[in-house]
Amino acid sequence: MFFSNSLENQLQRWNETIRNQPKNPNAYIRRGMVNFQLAKINESIEDFDMAEQLDASIKPYLWQRGLSYYYAERFAEGAEQFEIDLTVNAQDIEETVWRYLCIARSLGVEEARHSLLTVKNDPRRIMQRVYDLYSGNCTPDEVLTVGQSEGIKGNFYSHLYLGLYYEVENNLDLAQEYIVKAVDNYKIDDYMWYLAQVHKKLRG
Repeated sequence: MFFSNSLENQLQRWNETIRNQPKNPNAYIRRGMVNFQLAKINESIEDFDMAEQLDASIKPYLWQRGLSYYYAERFAEGAEQFEIDLTVNAQDIEETVWRYLCIARSLGVEEARHSLLTVKNDPRRIMQRVYDLYSGNCTPDEVLTVGQSEGIKGNFYSHLYLGLYYEVENNLDLAQEYIVKAVDNYKIDDYMWYLAQVHKKLRG
């Protein structure tokens, strides 16, 4: 396991913080993120829910809970979370792509593509190309080409979002191939790399 010991240590640290500051919403968000990285999906959702109970104003910022909902197969709640997130972060393509993934898993790819929300001005070229793929306006090869031009991070994101794209298309062999490459070949210290690792673990 890459970084696994440090995750267990972080979990202990946040447990300690929460014991000392049981009303600190940020501590629950941070522990929820660590729980997710350890593939403890339900525990992560409980932490994010607790953070929202302590401070209702953070609901539109709980994108991490949307990701946990996806892996808990609570797709309607995931789609709703990402929709709310877009009210405060309208230029983030990842929010609308994850909403697409939730809708595709529950209502089908056609419905997801039909209801894909418009996002402009995300500064990341690779995410603009991912958006084009999900909206049916470019090919997987074009996504990979842009990813390659942007180094390890671009390669990671192109492989992750191709893997997720193929999962909802029910092409599980290609989904597995791209997710495994994202995890094994393009390690970056980023929450989304951990997500790819969790995905690989949960899907066996």
